[in-house]
Amino acid sequence: MEAKTERSELTLQAIVDTALQMALAEGLESLSMGELAKRLSLSKSGVFSRVGSREALQVAVIQEYDRRFLQAVFTPAMREPRGLARLNSVLQLWLRRAGDPDPAQGCLYCAGAFEYDDREGPVRVQLLEGVMRWRAALRRTVQQAQETGELRADLDPMQLVFEIDALVTGLQRDARFLRDSSATTRALRAWDRLIQASLPQP
Repeated sequence: MEAKTERSELTLQAIVDTALQMALAEGLESLSMGELAKRLSLSKSGVFSRVGSREALQVAVIQEYDRRFLQAVFTPAMREPRGLARLNSVLQLWLRRAGDPDPAQGCLYCAGAFEYDDREGPVRVQLLEGVMRWRAALRRTVQQAQETGELRADLDPMQLVFEIDALVTGLQRDARFLRDSSATTRALRAWDRLIQASLPQP
């Protein structure tokens, strides 16, 4: 019984992994049980029995993306001391990831926001929760840099978060849609200017 449960869990993880690859390359709406079954050499009913529904699969994919994104961008930055060093580490990791044309490095938050901006339902809710959690984490990191005195005390943390998010969104468009190989370098320069403008005045 235990071995059967382990096999089932492994199969579910394989389904979510494959579905995430599809979503990053083609969007969350591209997910279909039939295509997943074909790619994994499973029956369509076998996929259904493990994920329940297409919508449940989409939600599971967003949750897996949340986990991997934080692991790649936020967790490594936690090794840096609280303050500007940590904030800069987060942005360096995020910008380099956002500028990578590899579909596996795509941003489900950004692409999903355009897919679901006019839709309602559990998938949109899950996406929104992920984006808002990430923005809250960025805001806390900015506030910590204010507390250490490395950023201006009168700086509006949410304004800086908005500008950071706009920078990353612009980078992804230029790197992926325009296929501009200089996009990451330009974004890193823009980030440097943004930070310089946020430092305490002498």
